[in-house]
Amino acid sequence: MERYPDIELYLARMPAGVLDAWLGETLGAAPLTPAGKGKWRTKGTCHGQSVPVLLVENVVDGFSSLWFDSNQTPWLTDQEAAKDAAKALGIKVRCSLGGWSPDDDPDRFWQVLPSGEEGPIHWPG
Repeated sequence: MERYPDIELYLARMPAGVLDAWLGETLGAAPLTPAGKGKWRTKGTCHGQSVPVLLVENVVDGFSSLWFDSNQTPWLTDQEAAKDAAKALGIKVRCSLGGWSPDDDPDRFWQVLPSGEEGPIHWPG
């Protein structure tokens, strides 16, 4: 399977500090720091490479966007990352269905629940 050029997840609300702990464990990242209104940044490392991380709060329907701006992450795809995040954070996580092409429905996403249940959804909607 080909490694995605970056990873983007949509995270449901969670208790403060939970995301920082997971990013620290997963990437050795420092706690997120403010980077503008509703934006937070940090950097971690994976495979010896820097992994910039951006969190944008409340992008849609109570979900925040978490973007790993690197192809050097612990996950090959958004779906792998979503499974890991949902389990570790104990929250609902959404991501793209796969590699995106111009003919794809922009409202089709993959959802993973903390229980491990997962599947495609139409979102927002």
